[in-house]
Amino acid sequence: MKNTTKAIALLLGLIFVQSCEKETTFLITETSVGPMSQSAKVSELKSLFAQDSVVMDTTRAVSGTKSNKIEIYERGGKHLLSLTPSSDSIQGIQNVRIMDPRYISDKGIGLKSTFADIKKKYSIKKIVTTLNSVVIFPKESNLYFTIDKEELPGNLRFSTSNIEEVQIPDDAKLKYLMLGWE
Repeated sequence: MKNTTKAIALLLGLIFVQSCEKETTFLITETSVGPMSQSAKVSELKSLFAQDSVVMDTTRAVSGTKSNKIEIYERGGKHLLSLTPSSDSIQGIQNVRIMDPRYISDKGIGLKSTFADIKKKYSIKKIVTTLNSVVIFPKESNLYFTIDKEELPGNLRFSTSNIEEVQIPDDAKLKYLMLGWE
């Protein structure tokens, strides 16, 4: 009886540890994305993503110039992240584009979220209208969200004027989720 109880406790403990690991593997905070913190250097990426593939722009590496784009792929080929390094002499990460819907912010927002989800979790600081999309910048956050204009009502899809929060439908889906570190 004692052995069965110990075995069950051990099994439950392992399940708990594994579930916590999965939660942090795909967690986005203001200062981290999965295992990568805001202070991470480009030279550390291969060790931070040891179970994944880190792909740098090889033409730049051969010529001795700094890479301008870094891709992180899960073993098996699933695209996880696209990174833009800083232009500092010791390159850090300036921008992170989330490519995998398993990544979720600490407020529960991910690529499968809608504009209504964003409004529930974040106060909107500003909305920038571009040719093909609208970019939503929340207050007090390094995250920003892009919604394709195809998600907007027909009369706004080709508009070059500023689009306001009330004009974006609640069910508009995210196209991009990005995190910018200065």
